[in-house]
Amino acid sequence: MYDFKIAAADKAAMYRDLASALEGLVAGEPDAIANMANAAGLIWETLPDLNWAGFYRNVGGELVLGPFQGRPACIRIPFGTGVCGAAAATLKVQRVDDVHAFDGHITCDAASVSELVVPIVRDGKLIAVLDLDSPTAARFDADDEAGCVAFGTILARVL
Repeated sequence: MYDFKIAAADKAAMYRDLASALEGLVAGEPDAIANMANAAGLIWETLPDLNWAGFYRNVGGELVLGPFQGRPACIRIPFGTGVCGAAAATLKVQRVDDVHAFDGHITCDAASVSELVVPIVRDGKLIAVLDLDSPTAARFDADDEAGCVAFGTILARVL
């Protein structure tokens, strides 16, 4: 059993520790679902003020729900629809302070107010998106984005 207690005085240090823990969890494990499941659990246990943390996998050009922590979620999301679909279609991080102001937002959990979605890309192709939701407006900042992009880089090698 793994027991990670990651706490740091600043976000940059916390994300470095989180990345190090993820590296340890995925080392030598070839199964993508297992790696996503452990990554979702690690994020859920570490990052404060989340109400959902997980993955949508690229399955035939559509996002399909993958491992996550939180309430039950939307199962399929077309590319270009909602925050996750926008990230999938553009291969660009989507950091949204207020999802209710995002054109085409999909409400899977009415408690979600802000969202951070990071595309996980290998060899120019989308593998999945990492999706974090929070009940707090403007929960995610540039440090969160940078930390989650680094997290996605690690995952791109093992998914």
